[in-house]
Amino acid sequence: MTQKDKKVAYTIYLYLGALFITSLVVSNLIFQKFFYWNPFGDITVFGAPIFELSVGILPYPLTFLITDLISEIFGKRKANQIVTAGIFASFFSMGILLLADIVPAIPGSPVNDAIFGKVFALSPIAVLASMLAYLAAQYVDIALYHFWKRLTKGKHLWLRNNFSTFLSQFIDTFTVVGLLCTFKVLPWSMFYGLVISGFLFKVLIAFLDTPFLYLFVYILRKRFNLAIGQEIDLEA
Repeated sequence: MTQKDKKVAYTIYLYLGALFITSLVVSNLIFQKFFYWNPFGDITVFGAPIFELSVGILPYPLTFLITDLISEIFGKRKANQIVTAGIFASFFSMGILLLADIVPAIPGSPVNDAIFGKVFALSPIAVLASMLAYLAAQYVDIALYHFWKRLTKGKHLWLRNNFSTFLSQFIDTFTVVGLLCTFKVLPWSMFYGLVISGFLFKVLIAFLDTPFLYLFVYILRKRFNLAIGQEIDLEA
């Protein structure tokens, strides 16, 4: 690979990382709003609508698509580095929000302290739950992705994309909802409904994002003349 190609590859990696971190941070900022989406009619799970979800779930599945793409093209180490950068960015953004909440609003401020606090003063327990779930799910996703990649010798992209995401998304959903209920951020009555709804929604998104993963992998392989299973070593 030429130096010019390596620079292009690094730029692509950098922008994928930016999309990943943005999606992660935004999901943590907006998670307190819930919505109801039920394309299957009046189906309920433990008395709750099947898709009663936090809006934070909307950008979050994109993070798994990006880590799968980075894993496929740039390797396990680079995918893990993005995950670590994401956790740093998340805690840093939470620190900024806490500082902004402490600073008193002036009388003529369009957003007063009460409104700002209600929207952005996130519970430390909620943030901790989200971060623990994130760490467990993302590292498991990357490890499983490369397990299936080795087992299939780089073939069957759909298999490692979906099978790694299914388990990691269940871990993520179960962990974050369980911790939020344990520390009474959410009532236990919402536990089963949110876990099942959240997991089913993420599984559905994993199926839907598979064609996009194939497309992006095809474009990058063709651009950098990569064989099936071959990865770009940005540090070589």
